[in-house]
Amino acid sequence: MPPLFGPRYDVVSGVVMDLSRRGAVITSLAALGLAVTAYVGLFVSGVPTIFSPFPVLTVVPALMLFPGPPLDYVVVVIPCLLFLLWNPQLMRKEGKIPRRTHILFALLTLLSILYFALSWHWGLQYQGPQFTAVICSINVAWIGFLAITFLRCSKNTPAFGTSLFIQWMLFAWLSWCAFPWLGELP
Repeated sequence: MPPLFGPRYDVVSGVVMDLSRRGAVITSLAALGLAVTAYVGLFVSGVPTIFSPFPVLTVVPALMLFPGPPLDYVVVVIPCLLFLLWNPQLMRKEGKIPRRTHILFALLTLLSILYFALSWHWGLQYQGPQFTAVICSINVAWIGFLAITFLRCSKNTPAFGTSLFIQWMLFAWLSWCAFPWLGELP
């Protein structure tokens, strides 16, 4: 019987990686943690709340692909899979944050600003001023934190743990509160 964590071929980078290494285990556990943030962001309440703002990354697939429970709970693995596909270097315990991650963050920041600007009035009308202001403030704080950490890590290569944490925080933001539902519920 082949070992459970033996060498695997990484399609993205084209190299063989050994999943028995510590970096692969830590990265896989971090990816599984994103299922928790996705679950909280989407399924804690039946309507958008500050704690469960219905992020677009999971709510759109839940509405389009899965008709209802229990299949709609599958969407919580989307952030996990995206994180693992986006960051194969973390499986090899590399600390360098890829340039594509910096570009993704910049693009998501611009899109988030545009999203809030275009849907602000819908948020005020359907979710209320308190929800809209608080969830926008949370997004601004999260973006600010990520901007500072990305800036600090752009000069020197961070340690593996720091790199994992920063990139995990980016995907946690996407899976929990980025691009929250602002508007009428279907």
